[in-house]
Amino acid sequence: MPRKPRFKWAALPVFAILIATLTGCSSQEISRGFLPGVSGVTNHTERIVSLWTGSWIVLWSVGLIAWGLMFWAIIVYRRRKGDVEIPPQLRYNMPIETLFTVVPFVLVLGFFALTARDMGEIEKPVASDYRIEVIGKQWSWDFNYTNNNVFDSGIQYQTDGTEAELPTLYLPVNKKIEIDLVSRDVIHSFWVIDFLYKKDVFPGHVNKMYLTPQVIGEYKGKCAELCGEFHSMMLFNVKVVSQADYEAHVSDLAEQGYTGQLTADPNDPNNLNRNNNLPGDNPEIKG
Repeated sequence: MPRKPRFKWAALPVFAILIATLTGCSSQEISRGFLPGVSGVTNHTERIVSLWTGSWIVLWSVGLIAWGLMFWAIIVYRRRKGDVEIPPQLRYNMPIETLFTVVPFVLVLGFFALTARDMGEIEKPVASDYRIEVIGKQWSWDFNYTNNNVFDSGIQYQTDGTEAELPTLYLPVNKKIEIDLVSRDVIHSFWVIDFLYKKDVFPGHVNKMYLTPQVIGEYKGKCAELCGEFHSMMLFNVKVVSQADYEAHVSDLAEQGYTGQLTADPNDPNNLNRNNNLPGDNPEIKG
């Protein structure tokens, strides 16, 4: 009989390994703290992964120590057969009280300092090779390729459409990119999932992102701010491509007549006023 509880506790690590294996978790996913994407998608992703996984290692360590002390106290000071008296009562314990105050304070200061350090590096303006303006609208995205003086205006994703019809932002690999974020109407949020970073998009205000895409591929994006009825359909793709493919894309936009920039001038046919896309099932109008 005494062996059964020991066997049960010893089996917990085995069950944890089995769960991780059966759910398809690879060693790379575990090392990334189960964050999406692959290593080095942008020049910032490894910094973000390091902060994330380092934080969880510290928190799990603190949790294991706390749980260990809790179960130790439960087992060692449990009421035994024959005990009838109330155990000695302690009003306080200064070393423990000090420990419970200092450790959380140090943890908060440490997390704040590390987060401020990494945010400072991620948000630091850099001289860019390309500046692209991303415009959020209910419920799609427009892209101004300012260096090439062309634009691409997206249409809201349709329930019976294909992923190929999603608005797609092209970025040249290994080039420093400045992304200016603005909105036509309400607050949106620009989120490329594998980039591990997102930023709100405000009407009347420009937010900026600075990054260098480093891995050629196609990445999914979405609006991460509840922005109205069709928020869930405000999807887009990002293609990180070679310099030649990027130049071919902007040349194709020019050949299709998408020259100039979407602006805030009401007299400009490409004006950046509130989007006039029709929602729902009518994708005919582009705005």
